[in-house]
Amino acid sequence: MAGIYIHIPFCKQACHYCDFHFSTSLKYKEEMVLAILKEIAMQKGYLTGQTIETIYFGGGTPSLLTGDEVNQIIETVGTYFSISTDAEITLEANPDDLNNEKVKALRQTPINRFSIGIQSFFDEDLLWMNRAHRAAEGEASVKRAQDAGFENITADLIFGYPLLTNAKWQQNIYKMLELGIPHISAYSMTVEPKTALASFINKKIYPPMNEAQSASQFSLLSETLSRNGFEHYEISNYSKPGHYSKHNTNYWRGVSYLGVGPSAHSYNCDTRQWNIANNAKYMADISNNTLPAEQEVLTETDKLNEYIMTSLRTMWGLDLQRLNSIAAGASLPLLKEAAPYIEKGWVTNFEDKLYLSPEGKLYADAIAADLFF
Repeated sequence: MAGIYIHIPFCKQACHYCDFHFSTSLKYKEEMVLAILKEIAMQKGYLTGQTIETIYFGGGTPSLLTGDEVNQIIETVGTYFSISTDAEITLEANPDDLNNEKVKALRQTPINRFSIGIQSFFDEDLLWMNRAHRAAEGEASVKRAQDAGFENITADLIFGYPLLTNAKWQQNIYKMLELGIPHISAYSMTVEPKTALASFINKKIYPPMNEAQSASQFSLLSETLSRNGFEHYEISNYSKPGHYSKHNTNYWRGVSYLGVGPSAHSYNCDTRQWNIANNAKYMADISNNTLPAEQEVLTETDKLNEYIMTSLRTMWGLDLQRLNSIAAGASLPLLKEAAPYIEKGWVTNFEDKLYLSPEGKLYADAIAADLFF
């Protein structure tokens, strides 16, 4: 099995916190779609005949595509790859794009899962983030999708920023539950270099983020969703049983995937490659029949560290036997490094698997980094 990620590098406006690759000019959208179609054909051998079980339209803002453009891309994937009959096909969407006409058009495509970027149900927060939509549109977009027959929906929330009190955060969570959304992704606000948010903080226009606030709101989210039947199956992801994101779960489980479009990454268990993050150069290279990608061959150490980083983030944990299959005897030094965290109760060792405790999840990246080879 394998997945395909398609990066659509366009947005109506730039969110203050975002450092993903995109352009706010839609002038070359049609040319970009044609370039993506051509790259799919050029990359037809990357996944060595594996069946495609997931397709994910990310960005940027893929909901800026027309229904016809979505169909064109999926049909082209089907021309060069074998798509499973029950493939999960996800499209990231901004609430303001999901009007009645767009939802109706997407219903005529193979899209069967929406990932809706709600972020908050408070207008002042959305303005602070420079989001293109308003709170009422977030709720309305979910209901429109549900009314059109889209049941497999995930929505994003952001926490840990100055405007978000615990009371407001609780209201955001309860609104998600009220809407009956079966999968919720929640991310702590991070300050990435070269973003508007970083500039505002450096100039003291915005206050810095508060780690204690972020930890408190992470715990509040986890406890509330757990009481309401959600599984915390990955650090930032919660779902009702059977509603995991198949595509993202494959990332964490080390399944091969092809990334198409500018800045997209690909992985086939032995190599990793990434496309250039420049729209004009990407389209020019594709036009000249050149893949705009760099590649690295993964060493044994790379594979060990990648498995440590991804597996520890999930409820399925780090399998010591799988670690040993990557490098014989690797579990022994890893257990030695993990001992202090096991003693603190941040990591548990059960049946040859390591799991992060609720408190350990607050330090997931730091723990993983300490366990690296």
